[in-house]
Amino acid sequence: MSSGRSNDRLEDIADAERIDELDGVDDFDDLQDAVDDAVPEIDDGRYLYCIVRADEGATLETTGVDGEPVSIVVADGIGAVVHETDGIYDSADLAQVRRWLVRHQTVVDEAAQEFGTPVPFQFDTILRGGDEAVREWLREESDTLDRALSGLAGHWEYRVEVVEIDPVDDEALIERDERLQELADRIDDSGSGTSFLLEKKLEQRLTELRAARRESITADLRDRLADAAREVHSLERSPTASLSDDVADEAEQRDGETLCRLTLLAHEDEESAIGSILDDVADHDGFEVRFTGPWPPYTFAPELGGDESTDTQPHA
Repeated sequence: MSSGRSNDRLEDIADAERIDELDGVDDFDDLQDAVDDAVPEIDDGRYLYCIVRADEGATLETTGVDGEPVSIVVADGIGAVVHETDGIYDSADLAQVRRWLVRHQTVVDEAAQEFGTPVPFQFDTILRGGDEAVREWLREESDTLDRALSGLAGHWEYRVEVVEIDPVDDEALIERDERLQELADRIDDSGSGTSFLLEKKLEQRLTELRAARRESITADLRDRLADAAREVHSLERSPTASLSDDVADEAEQRDGETLCRLTLLAHEDEESAIGSILDDVADHDGFEVRFTGPWPPYTFAPELGGDESTDTQPHA
């Protein structure tokens, strides 16, 4: 169940700043060979989708990534939704990766419908060994898994994005701020050199005011949502390419400026209350609110695995 050799080699490749720092690697062809050699070999592995409450003999009638049949391995009332695998899912074809991601998410969603709130895994999480290895791991992690399932029961992740469709223009901000008015007047009365420096100060002031406005709107919304949600966290305004967000938070191209993105952990009974709060925000002229969910609580699930028998990094 050990992956130490290949993991160490992958870390060496990742940490190296130049090719000549790697033993046995002289050019890019050698580097590709080294990467291929370092990809973990998996014998009788289990691809992990999520953890659920389940009795012995529980089943989930669905197919997983690449059409693989899905099963549930149970130990002491805790089940791991899995499929058999002998390797990681790795491809340079982004369309293929996306199909895998969507199928992964679909299996987790179907498990949630059947068994209640799951503890989800990230895409391409693989445990070495067969069903017995999974059962052993479930028993070893039973306290952590039991607490997680109990704490998350009936709770789901929701995503909120607030977009200003018609952002306040510079002229409007200048009219509202005495410091900006003063700078604008001085620019008109200054020579080219001084004018250039003053324009830089004006741009900096505009940037600070816009940031302060976003922070104020975000803080107010977070405070209001905190009354209905158990946890509220801010996300980057520009979504990154993380695999969990790629499934759970599809970013649409749109006009306007994203003021904030938030993720919430809330009980399903509070969904209407959250919606009402967001309706109030959407009633402001020029604001658009995107509210998605319920999702399995990817952001709020505890980190699981992490030992050398589990590949927990998304490889694709």
